[in-house]
Amino acid sequence: MEESLKNTIHISKDLEANKKILNEKLGIGESFDLVCREMNFGGKDFALYFVNGFANSEIMTQILKELANLKREDLVPNVLKHLIERYVSHIQVKKLKMINEANDNILSGQLVMLIDGEEEGLVIDVRSYPGRPPQEPDTERVVRGSRDGFTETLLVNTALTRRRIRDERLRMEIQQVGERSKTDVCIAYLKDVADPGLVKLVKQKIQEISIDGLPMSERTLDEFLIGKSWTPYPLVRYTERPDVASQHLLEGHVLIYVDSSPGVIITPTTFFHHVQHAEESRQNPVTGTYIRWIRFLGVLISLFLLPLWLIYVFEPDLLPHSLQFIGPKDTSKIPIFFQFLFAELGLDLMRMAAVHTPTPLATAMGLIAAVLIGEVAIKVGFFVPEVILYLSIAAIGMYATPSYELGLANKIARLIFLIAVYLFKVPGFVLATTLWIVILATTRSLNTPYLWPFIPFNFHAMMNILFRKPTPFMNKRPSLVHPQNQNRQ
Repeated sequence: MEESLKNTIHISKDLEANKKILNEKLGIGESFDLVCREMNFGGKDFALYFVNGFANSEIMTQILKELANLKREDLVPNVLKHLIERYVSHIQVKKLKMINEANDNILSGQLVMLIDGEEEGLVIDVRSYPGRPPQEPDTERVVRGSRDGFTETLLVNTALTRRRIRDERLRMEIQQVGERSKTDVCIAYLKDVADPGLVKLVKQKIQEISIDGLPMSERTLDEFLIGKSWTPYPLVRYTERPDVASQHLLEGHVLIYVDSSPGVIITPTTFFHHVQHAEESRQNPVTGTYIRWIRFLGVLISLFLLPLWLIYVFEPDLLPHSLQFIGPKDTSKIPIFFQFLFAELGLDLMRMAAVHTPTPLATAMGLIAAVLIGEVAIKVGFFVPEVILYLSIAAIGMYATPSYELGLANKIARLIFLIAVYLFKVPGFVLATTLWIVILATTRSLNTPYLWPFIPFNFHAMMNILFRKPTPFMNKRPSLVHPQNQNRQ
């Protein structure tokens, strides 16, 4: 109750009373990086609150120089009006009336100026967040195309998007999520294209989030958006490329930017959104279609190659005579299924080791994986050569999957298929595959069918997925997002 009352306190004319409340709330004198600078300009007492490390020192110095030259007659009769219009030479300045507003603005990195005798304060945006310059994201590289990528700074990310879509109808609405973190979350959409119902749904879900903070940024927000779901498959798409984000905005999707994260959430998305890559659009239609089919093949291989080969190992009579050479020529005391299981676990361990291995040691780690684990394990009879071969092909298919999250989900599905084949042979594979398709077909992402346009079937949209059509022929927006304006051209 006491905290709630403090949040509704107005800024008073008594500067000392305001300072007492803010100093207690912010822990001035306890936290070294929270600063309250008390100064006198033109015969008026000022209190300047800011976070050391967020405030741009050059802008702060310029503002203080201008205020130092003030005389009393420069401030009367309307102090705030004179400051805003003449002496605070900064682009973003606004008034505030509540103590909690001052508190939130200070913690977000802005300069809050309180003046003795005034019932309002000033907020000056002097933020300069520490961050890196835009760079091409490692997981979405292209041979040709832009090399910029989103960063951990929200304003940089929105600017990169506006650079590509200079439309006055592009809306970027900001909210704060997290009782303690107060993380800035931006919802972006084209007002005359995006479905108003979808925009309203996304806003509502974000407003309903009740949590103390977003320590994992967009990942935590994603779990609130999709609700309680135990499916390993990603129900939203992440991108760190401004061109990909802009393309989805033009199609009618709603994007969510989270401050401190370079990953932008695209909603709604389907299974087929996760198997597309910017490289396909950077090539001509024929080459782009070929690349897309190769990616589809890689996804299918990562899912079904190992279970199908295990079926033929258990039931070699099903294999045509001309394909007998694919079976294991050598034997091992360890059953093939357990060889696959150990090899899968070993591959994941090597993948995690590669992520956490310092760059100078990466070559040594690769030699250990290739020579000691691969060669020696085959020679001692722990694995038959075919297990290593087919697992390697499946792993390549997984890494060729454009979406990292989809690749990991397909790996879990592959393990389930292998277990089903081991237990029930062919009927187990058929049952597991059928259940897999049924689960995906009944999954929805923000009221959107996950397997659209395959289930429910949409011929025109399916052709757009299978073939990379020339841009002049792509004159309609996808009906999936129910755009208000369906015509692109």
